This record gives sequence, structure tokens and C-alpha cells, in this order.
Amino acid sequence: MKIYFQKEKLQKQLESDREMTRKYGSDGARKIQTRLLQLRAADCLADLTGSPGGWHELSGNRRGQIAAKLHGAFRLIFEPVEPVPRKADGGTDRSRVEAVQILEIADYH
Repeated sequence: MKIYFQKEKLQKQLESDREMTRKYGSDGARKIQTRLLQLRAADCLADLTGSPGGWHELSGNRRGQIAAKLHGAFRLIFEPVEPVPRKADGGTDRSRVEAVQILEIADYH
């Protein structure tokens, strides 16, 4: 799957082991690297269903976004790249999502 970043600063942080470790600690950096590897290895978003990481769609003011567990309450938050493929019921067709945009790493709870 292709990965894009909403902000250049976030991209620089997540592409540098040193910056990632400084900002998120060694455990956090390892989890982030694992989730990014999982995303890159997947052909589509549906490939991640049931895999480690608790990949789940968000609701409310974060509708359309997807999160994966990192460490503690922190989540890797991303969304499918536009145009988002839809199913007949209006939900995201994960089997056709082949590119995502990383939005942030946050504790939104």
C-alpha cells in the first residue's frame, strides 16, 4: 500500500529512527515502525483486518478516519486517499483502498 503524510514535519519524524525515538520513546518508535511496515506490506486495507494492531474505523468527528493501536492510548491515525472507494451501504470498501494518508499520532480518548 502507498503511504502519504498530511504534514511534512510528521513525515520527517516517522522516517527518521532518531526523531521517532526522541519523540515517542524506544517502545513507541518500535510500534510505529511495525504499523508502518504492516501498511506498506498490505496490498489493500482489507489485508489488515484481523491482524495485530486493532485496526478500526473511527466515528463522530473522526468519521472516515482509521486508527491502529500503538502504545498506551496512542494511535496511528490515517485515512484513505481521496476518492474513497465506497460500498453500496456507504461504508468504506477496504478491499479497494490501496493508498492512505497518515494524519497524526495521538491519544484521542
